[in-house]
Amino acid sequence: MLGGIPGLGEHTIAILLAFYADLDRFSNARPTAAFAGLDPRHHESGISVKMKPRMSKVGHVFLRKSLYIPAMIALYQTAWGTRFRERLAAGGEPPKLVIGAMMRKLVHAAFGALKSGQTFDSSLHGC
Repeated sequence: MLGGIPGLGEHTIAILLAFYADLDRFSNARPTAAFAGLDPRHHESGISVKMKPRMSKVGHVFLRKSLYIPAMIALYQTAWGTRFRERLAAGGEPPKLVIGAMMRKLVHAAFGALKSGQTFDSSLHGC
């Protein structure tokens, strides 16, 4: 199921299966991304401090680190990831944000494949 997701290799698939073995803990894909610390957090302090949203980094560091290289591979070596990267870059997003967004997208795709029991279909995860 997860082998069809662009960028994911055997090592990363094993890590994802280890962390997400019990999918009943998660109601949908958003908590799975939050579990890895890939969810956006808003930083505000009253009216004086308003920063851009950033990755929360509250989740598992090992899981997040293991998704970095697969996200790079997906972004630069697959048609699916290249379309995603070009769309975000055209919107003015910085490269690091695009990598984080692809890491989150990989977790969402993995959750969908595991939950449905179907192989990955890039048309369902459009860019």
